[in-house]
Amino acid sequence: MEIKIEIIDGEFSVCKVWDFSQVNFEAEYCFTGKTDEEKSLVCLTEDVPENTAVRDDGWRAFRVQGVLDFSLIGILSRISAVLAESGVGIFAISTYNTDYILTKRDNWEMALQAIKKAGWGMRAQ
Repeated sequence: MEIKIEIIDGEFSVCKVWDFSQVNFEAEYCFTGKTDEEKSLVCLTEDVPENTAVRDDGWRAFRVQGVLDFSLIGILSRISAVLAESGVGIFAISTYNTDYILTKRDNWEMALQAIKKAGWGMRAQ
């Protein structure tokens, strides 16, 4: 399978929230996670709620373009390996349809160069 990358406009924040009561679930991007130890939120920085306990700003994002079938194996692994080889750390999120990769703003250009070097198609949102 040929990997195609779509760059997402905007900056993201990775947060721990006290609860989800102030999260804007209607925002364009809103990823939540809950365990017995924490409640996490990833959203556009402009959508970070006031009841955030801890936040880390300055993330950029892209997604694997198209809907990924569950039978496809190794796509996220291939992307993370290419970025790791270039010294780019990632924060990955998977949804029902696709995978999203976030990297710190300081590593964004290195990430884009690694994707380009890998020969994957890339387009802006």
